[in-house]
Amino acid sequence: MSDDEEEQALRARLAALQQEHADMDSAILAIAAQPVCDQLQLTRLKKRKLQLKDQIVCIENALLPDITA
Repeated sequence: MSDDEEEQALRARLAALQQEHADMDSAILAIAAQPVCDQLQLTRLKKRKLQLKDQIVCIENALLPDITA
């Protein structure tokens, strides 16, 4: 796999993770807005959202060029 192909794959994965993160945010807001919400489900969604954020940061760091001072 060439560098360009690898970068494109990372960018595609990043976009998918960002979309899933946004979807997770919407789901959390919808569940929290219910008069009786399932706290266990809400906690699981928040945990998954944090995992997604960690993956997003990792890929963003991999895409940044190495800068040497």
